[in-house]
Amino acid sequence: MLSPRIIDDLQAVTAADWDALHDGSTPFVSHAFLSGLEQHGCLRPDWGWLPRHITLWRGNELVAAAPGYLKFNSHGEFVFDHAWANAYARAGLEYYPKWLGGVPYSPVTGPRLLARNDADRAALLAAILEHAAAEELSSAHINFHLPAESVLFGPGWLARTDVQFQWQRQPQWQDFDDFLAAMDHKHRKNIRQERAKVARAGIRFVVRHGDEASADELRAMHGFYVQTFAEYGNSPALTLPFLRHLAQRMPRQLVLFLALQDKEPIAGALCLRGNDTLYGRYWGGATLPGLHFETCYYQGIDYCLREGLQRFEPGAQGEHKLARGFLPTQVRSHHWVAHPQFREALHEWCAREREDVAGYARALARHSPFKPEATAP
Repeated sequence: MLSPRIIDDLQAVTAADWDALHDGSTPFVSHAFLSGLEQHGCLRPDWGWLPRHITLWRGNELVAAAPGYLKFNSHGEFVFDHAWANAYARAGLEYYPKWLGGVPYSPVTGPRLLARNDADRAALLAAILEHAAAEELSSAHINFHLPAESVLFGPGWLARTDVQFQWQRQPQWQDFDDFLAAMDHKHRKNIRQERAKVARAGIRFVVRHGDEASADELRAMHGFYVQTFAEYGNSPALTLPFLRHLAQRMPRQLVLFLALQDKEPIAGALCLRGNDTLYGRYWGGATLPGLHFETCYYQGIDYCLREGLQRFEPGAQGEHKLARGFLPTQVRSHHWVAHPQFREALHEWCAREREDVAGYARALARHSPFKPEATAP
């Protein structure tokens, strides 16, 4: 007999019990990452994030869990449903609060229904819908889930797709020169010129894992992150104590790329590392020709090639990534809407959106920077 429990503080669950439900291939659903967001001031209620993790128990044994949040806006989700909220408002209905299954501020594909078997995952989905109905929520959303989890969603769930730009290693690529050799002349030349500009400026790079980064380096990286958000008029969610938490609790999964000029850090990129994938999350620093591309993309590709990683996901959006070897890749989400008339209308809306996204991906693929004989899948 399975019994559901709503957890509003992940400290109520041991790390061992939570992490036994996933394979550890991605850092973002780990107890250390998710509980760190809660402990260190990254999920402020006035920003619309309240932890509401849905769990299933067999007696005292945790058998399934969905990291989730009660949301009062759509900030930090990266699957945009503002049009849905506006349609609700025009009809005189309340779209918020809603329930979101996902990872705050992280448009990263990974497991969302944490369990050891599909039967428990199906039961977890049922518990999610029961919670949404009991709380009279407008909707439930599960963002950036694994492709394999798609088959678990019943016909009442609406499927959405989008495109991200991701790098995938090819077997013949042993170093950066091999990667460049697979590109056509125009794109290969452009990347070499961008890297040369950075080198001529006297900038060199250091890579620091969490257990290698000094207190000053962590502080500098957080400062670059805050600077970027300030420049765009946004509020930075991640705190310096959270960054220190990652360095301590996930020492080899936190990866910083720091650009030094005259031995002082002037820019940096904050990444997390999974079993076979590097995830680019945040960047900031000086505005110099080529520095953004070198710090955010080329250093990461170099790292993947050295470390034997197979994929590099540098974050959401950005068609400029295509010319630098990041190809269009489909990402998925599923959505349940309580209101039957809205659900029917959104079913047709999502079908049209999937067609549009597929056409967009095909158009992007025609502009691949790789030679036809060396095109990455």
